[in-house]
Amino acid sequence: MLNFFQDADAAQAALEVEPVVEEKTLSLFDLMMSGGLGGQIIIGILFILLFVAVYIYFERLFAIKAATQVDPNFMLQIKDSVLNGNIESAKIRCAQNNSPVARLTEKGISRIGSPLEDINTAIENAGRLEVYKLEKNVSILATIAGAAPMIGFLGTVIGMVLAFHTLATSSGQAEMGTLAEGIYTAMTTTVAGLIVGIIAYIGYNHLVVKTDKVVHQMEATAVDFLDLLNEPA
Repeated sequence: MLNFFQDADAAQAALEVEPVVEEKTLSLFDLMMSGGLGGQIIIGILFILLFVAVYIYFERLFAIKAATQVDPNFMLQIKDSVLNGNIESAKIRCAQNNSPVARLTEKGISRIGSPLEDINTAIENAGRLEVYKLEKNVSILATIAGAAPMIGFLGTVIGMVLAFHTLATSSGQAEMGTLAEGIYTAMTTTVAGLIVGIIAYIGYNHLVVKTDKVVHQMEATAVDFLDLLNEPA
């Protein structure tokens, strides 16, 4: 008889429905939008900075890539024209190549007949101008890489101040859930700022490496051209 009641109790316990615990999820969009007006403004600023950084990166990347496209036989053709005294033909070949290397070479060709020191100075000045063109707006990426995390951290600090202000004005009766929600919402601006800063930083350094390769290419071309002028007739 005792076993019967025990089995009945076990059956009744098995039939009891356990309460379903709903897991609270929060999408990234909801998290960003739950930061109040101040947080939304800062997130909006960071999105604008991200768009500017991505645009500058790809615009400069394509420009630098185009600058490196030079015919491998370019300097050989220039050498043949110069040694044969056909200066105009050399200038035409330079004009047909829209690249920093060709423009530097054209600047040196236009100074043929002047002292080598003057030719070298003209090439160096043209090279500085070409480097300036290649580095156009790249410094903005460096600025975004440094400013975005600070802007995100500013949003976090503002959110923390508001959270503790709520705690102070509630005479210590504020719910921990409300404070926790305010704190993790404030932290989203730091996360967004770091993401934008990292993207801009990586893009900036990649462009610097690409630019250095073009500068090296221009320096090698300048040396080859000056060596050509120093060759005995």
